[in-house]
Amino acid sequence: MAKKPSKRIEALLKKIDASKAYSIDDAMTTLKELKSAKFDETIEVALNLNVDPRHADQMVRGSVVLPNGTGKTVRVAVFAKDAKADEAKAAGADLVGAADLIEDIQAGKIDFDIVISTPDMMGVLGKVARILGPKGLMPNPKTGTVTMDVTKAITNAKGGQVNFRVDKKGNIHAGIGKISFSKEAIKENFITLLEVVNKAKPASAKGRYIATGSISLTMSPSISMDTTELMDVK
Repeated sequence: MAKKPSKRIEALLKKIDASKAYSIDDAMTTLKELKSAKFDETIEVALNLNVDPRHADQMVRGSVVLPNGTGKTVRVAVFAKDAKADEAKAAGADLVGAADLIEDIQAGKIDFDIVISTPDMMGVLGKVARILGPKGLMPNPKTGTVTMDVTKAITNAKGGQVNFRVDKKGNIHAGIGKISFSKEAIKENFITLLEVVNKAKPASAKGRYIATGSISLTMSPSISMDTTELMDVK
């Protein structure tokens, strides 16, 4: 027997028309009515893409710097040495190192949200790829986290960069801000994410690129969105 929703969830469900595919504007308005938690809830986007990630040419991944940030304090770890390590420290990295950081990760000490690496350190990082990979923390050139320009990468990470990649079923999940943001700021962040996801559409993808799309708060039911409008955002 399905578990009966709590009174709080039941009250929120009454504010959402389950038969409707919401426009971006209507979804932003409704989101503001769904705040019910005592903390500043994250706005979460879920997109199901009509791609088959088992094929390398249909793996959708990338990064985007949200214009209004994510509202989160991001801890950045940088793998670099010598002058680049000094540059990373000056740019505000929370952790900078090489073999010492590898040992911490192997010991289960993962006190960071994003990992950046200079290209020459990727061989060292290979030792912990099986730990960082499943957590979505392995640096990748496509997300701008393997780079010699560590200052720019750290600035982006601290300033609202969101990395995304489809899972095995073609889903993308991304946090795009906090419910305390203005409706306009949330919309701007959402459209910026959609622009990048739409640009990343593989040439080999067939049919409707965005099969389903929804937006929600950390503690709320989701709002289904008009995928035609989502795909029209360029």
